[in-house]
Formats: sequence, C-alpha cells, structure tokens
Amino acid sequence: MTENAPSSFWLRDLLLLTLAFAAFYGFRLGSYPLANPDEGRNAEIPREMVAAGDWVTPRLDGVNYFEKPPLVYWTVAVCLELLGPGEGSVRAAPLLFALVGVLCTYAAARRIYGRSAGLAAALVLGTSLLYFALARFLILDMAVSVFMGATLFCFILGVREPPPAAGSNPWAARRRWLFYGLYASAALATLAKGLMGFMVTGAVMFLWLLAFNQWKRLRPFYLPTGLLLFLAIAAPWHVLAAARNPTWFHRYVVYEHFERFLTPAAGRAGAWWYFIPVVLLGIFPWSGFFWAGVRGALRGGWADRNKNADTLFFVLWAGFIFLFFSASHSKLPPYILPVFPALAVLTGRWLADGHAGGWPALRGGLAFFGVFCGLLAAAVCVVVFRPSIVHNFPAAQAQALRPAACTLAAVLLLGGILAPALARARRASAALGAMAATVVLFCGVLTFAAVHIQRPGTKDLALFVKAHAGPSDRVLHYHDFFHDFTFYAGRAVDVVAAKGELELEEDAAARGSGRFLDESAFRRLWAQPGRVFAVARKTDALRLFADPTFSCHLLAQSEDHDLFSNEP
Repeated sequence: MTENAPSSFWLRDLLLLTLAFAAFYGFRLGSYPLANPDEGRNAEIPREMVAAGDWVTPRLDGVNYFEKPPLVYWTVAVCLELLGPGEGSVRAAPLLFALVGVLCTYAAARRIYGRSAGLAAALVLGTSLLYFALARFLILDMAVSVFMGATLFCFILGVREPPPAAGSNPWAARRRWLFYGLYASAALATLAKGLMGFMVTGAVMFLWLLAFNQWKRLRPFYLPTGLLLFLAIAAPWHVLAAARNPTWFHRYVVYEHFERFLTPAAGRAGAWWYFIPVVLLGIFPWSGFFWAGVRGALRGGWADRNKNADTLFFVLWAGFIFLFFSASHSKLPPYILPVFPALAVLTGRWLADGHAGGWPALRGGLAFFGVFCGLLAAAVCVVVFRPSIVHNFPAAQAQALRPAACTLAAVLLLGGILAPALARARRASAALGAMAATVVLFCGVLTFAAVHIQRPGTKDLALFVKAHAGPSDRVLHYHDFFHDFTFYAGRAVDVVAAKGELELEEDAAARGSGRFLDESAFRRLWAQPGRVFAVARKTDALRLFADPTFSCHLLAQSEDHDLFSNEP
C-alpha cells in the first residue's frame, strides 16, 4: 500500500488508530484522584476561568498565574463544560492531544515512506511508555509536543510538494495548505507553552535548510499570509494579557522564557546526560530499535546528504531538540517529549523495512527488549519488597503496591521471553505485536496501581468541606497550599504562612485581599466568631494541636492531612 492509496484506506486507518488509542489511553482514565501539584493546579485554573468568566487572565486560588499561556487551560475548561466535573473530564484534554499526535505521525510517515511505515510509526509513538503516561496526565507538555510535531511535519511535507503550476488555482495547491498548517500549528504551540513553540521549531527548520542547502525547496512558503494567520491565532491573548496585567511581561517573558532556561532559577537543574535515561525508558518497548532507525537514516554519510535530506530532517529534529533541552538549566522528564515523534518516524521506517528480514534484522533490538524487561521487572520488585533503598518511600505504600508490582513483573518477563521466541520462529510481525501487547498490559496494570503511586491528596477532605461549609465560612490551608483541594471543593481558600506556587508578587489585589495570613493573623481569626475550616499536613497539625492555647475540633482525616475547625 503506497502513499497514493485511495482515501478510503486512509480514513480506515485513521479511524482504527483513533479507536484503538482512545481505548488504550482512556482505560480507567477517571478512576484515581488528581495528582499534586501538577494535575491539581492545571485543573483548578480552568475551573476558575469558567467560574469567573475570565478566559484571559489565568488564576490559581484567585491569584494571577502567568507561568504558561492558556491553550491547555481553555481545552480543559471546555471539557469541564461539556463533560462535567471529574478526573476523566480534565484528563480528556491530554488524551485528545495525544490522539492528534499519533494521527499526525501516522499521516506524515505514511506520506513519505508508505503505509507500513506510517502504521509502525504510529504504533511506536502511541505505545511508548512516556507518551502513554503524558496522554493521561494533565500537564502542558503533551499539547506543546503535538503542535511542535505538527509544525515540523507540515514543513517537511510542504517542501516536498511542488509549487502550483502556472495558470492553476493557487488556493487548491496542497503545498499552500501544508504551510498554512505549519503557521497555525506553530501558533497553537506558542499558545500551549510559550515562545519555544515557534522558536525551537523555527531553529530546526532553519538548520536543516542551511546544513543541507535546501533553500530552493522553500519557495514559495507563503510568508505574508502565513504570518497573518500565525498572529491571528497567537497574538490576541498575548496582547490582552499584557494590557490587563502590568506584571505579565516580566513574569511570562523574562522569567519563564529566559531566566529559567539560562539560570538555575527554577531549581530543576540536571546533568548533561539527564535526558538519556529518560528517552531510553520513555520510548520502551522500542528502546532497542530507535537507534537502529537513526543509524539507518545516517547510512550513506555526508556524501549522500542531499539524497537523504528528508530523512535526515528527522535526525536533525530529534538531535537539536535533545541538545536544546539538555543545555537548559531547567529539566524535567516531560520536557523531552517533542523528540518522540521524530524518533517514532525513524523507528517506524526502519521496522517497516527491517521486519521482513526476520530474526537476523531484529535480533539486537529484541535482545535489548528481553534484557530490559528482565531488569525492569527486577527493579519493580526490589523497590516494593525493599522500600528502604528508595529515599522517602513509605513502607505502607510499598506494601500496597506489591500485588501490582508482581503482576507487572510477570507481564514483563512473559513479554521479554515471548517476543524473541516468536522472532526466532520466523514470525517477526508477531514478535513486534508481542512487544506492543507487553506494554499495553503493563500500562493497564499501572492504571490500577496509580492511586498508590502518587502522593496522598486532599480529595476526601475537599468533598467534606464542599458538603458542609457555607458561603460565609472561611476555609484555610495551613503552612501549605494544596492544589487539588480547591478543584474538588469548588472554591478558593485562604492560606496561612505559605506561598507555594501562588504568584502573589504578580497580583497586588490578591496581596491586599486579607486572604493570605501570617501566624498571628490566623490565631486572631480562629478566635473570632464565625466558622473557620483548616486543612494541614499531619505533621503541621500535630505541632499545632500540641499547643495548649489552641482549641479546635477534628472533623476528618486522610492519609496525610487533617481537617479541623474552630467550631464543632
């Protein structure tokens, strides 16, 4: 099946991929509480947007929050409006973005390398462990990765299309619409996570044109109308946010885009090799094959660079973005996700060509898969049966995870043995299917373990407050701010002797509201008439309860938090 196959085949593949990966990512999507702080924060900001009717200025606990632009918040807010409150509703946003990423990867790889490569690339990306995790976890990285990928896919597909012939309808040319897709995707990436949405992708495109002398293929690239399209999508929010908030520029542009990258201001520094293990584990179960895909793309060396320029584009894409984030002084595992679509295309192309060679061609990758499965199975079991070797890992949590860990280890060992055995029996396609099945089962078991993996939250206490607190009652967080609480309680809270991620320095009105108290103001409020609820970590609550001058009524407890009040 070639890239020129009838459109019905394209539609069939797209539909099957959508249904399969929607089921994969959506399995038990809303079965466990939001994780703190990220999911709680990224769900609460859209809830406040809907409640306040202000879709320009993001707010967290009523405080202006300028760390990131609002595209993901808007998407979550729409999901909340359409699907109602709940964990599944807010996690539907990253799931939808992930589906778009899989389909874009399939379409680009198929257009360039054929149907088999397109399906293999979609399978590699969609079943990669990090991609699966971020398809179900409400942070911004999936959205920006998908739109950065769409930008670069549109670019390489656009330059492959011939310019419109003289006398033809210029608006019917596929090249024009691919370049418009580039400008629109770059704008959406910018709205997802800021200036890197177009700066990093722009650098990849420029370096490819420069290194491989592809400038002639760039014309026409519809800059005037494309730039207008980009600005029409990306500019309005930036202009409105700047006009309404005098501190927006320094926080959003200066600090978030430059100080965090160039300095250790964010406190997330890591070694130069930080992302190497992230990629190796994150692209599991394909960790043993992606380097073969890269090596295959580099075959022929510099002498054949013009002949292989389109394939080398994906190598440059992955390499530049990997080095860009490795050079940053702010590192977290999800940041590297934008390299995965390029690696998936290279790996899918190699698998589409290489699986026909059977065991000899796949031997190295399958051996790596088997060894990796064994090591991962051993690591999972060691962690839960010897939790003391992991810093700050509670024994009770380890014990709760043991059934899931044993199941995970069994899945890994079975897959690690079965896939190489199938390849030796000259059933290469079945071996690759066994690898995909291994990760699907692995991820399915993880969904049952998720509630025990993440740190304890405040959902139960928030629901208690939502049921029992009146509009005039004060609700406080003591010595901390618990992001998930405000989402589940459906209300903002006051905060005692803590700041957390609340950007109070950006919001003079919030600072002057009287909602952010020191210890003495808290004691005065507690002694006044009127009901006050307070939430604290057990360690902070114990110290407070030990004070003989402090009187309270304990209302509810969770694994890590206490809820108490100045009235019964």
